[in-house]
Amino acid sequence: MNRNLLISLVDKVVRVDRGGPESRIGKLLTAGDDHFVLLTEKDGLVYYKTQHIKSITINSRDAMEFNVEVPADDSYLLPSDFKAVVSNLHHHWVKVNRGGPEMLEGIMEEVTDDYITIFAKDEIIRLAMYHVRNISLGTKKAEEEKSENNKDNANIDTANNNNTANNNNTANNKGRNARNRKR
Repeated sequence: MNRNLLISLVDKVVRVDRGGPESRIGKLLTAGDDHFVLLTEKDGLVYYKTQHIKSITINSRDAMEFNVEVPADDSYLLPSDFKAVVSNLHHHWVKVNRGGPEMLEGIMEEVTDDYITIFAKDEIIRLAMYHVRNISLGTKKAEEEKSENNKDNANIDTANNNNTANNNNTANNKGRNARNRKR
């Protein structure tokens, strides 16, 4: 995809790639020399490397549904090239190559001309820069973990309350049994 084509699609809702796990619908916000920024409902801001894009679709009859508020111009990165985008995400939680079998999620540790290093769980992963198709800040994962932690804490509180009630019932039953034996 060349830059002039992408610039002509800025502020339009498009589908990147026709289908599959990497396909996304979103609003094209800006285009650089070798990348563009797509605002999606599910993943937020996604930075795509243009060399890996197979197709971009515009629905000319009916607009594709898209109900996301566009962020201010200064809230997303506008570097001149894709490596600069990736470098600006250093020490952030990122999601790389979303949706496919090569999807990674973790903390971006190192960025070189040849590869990026991501810490994911107990692994240190080095991914060739050439194979980075898209990248975004991984804020969705953090929000999901917070909601899961809140659910877990609520479940623990409920379990603790149930255990306390069971312990009280057991103590009351023991007391009754002891009184009944004395009679």
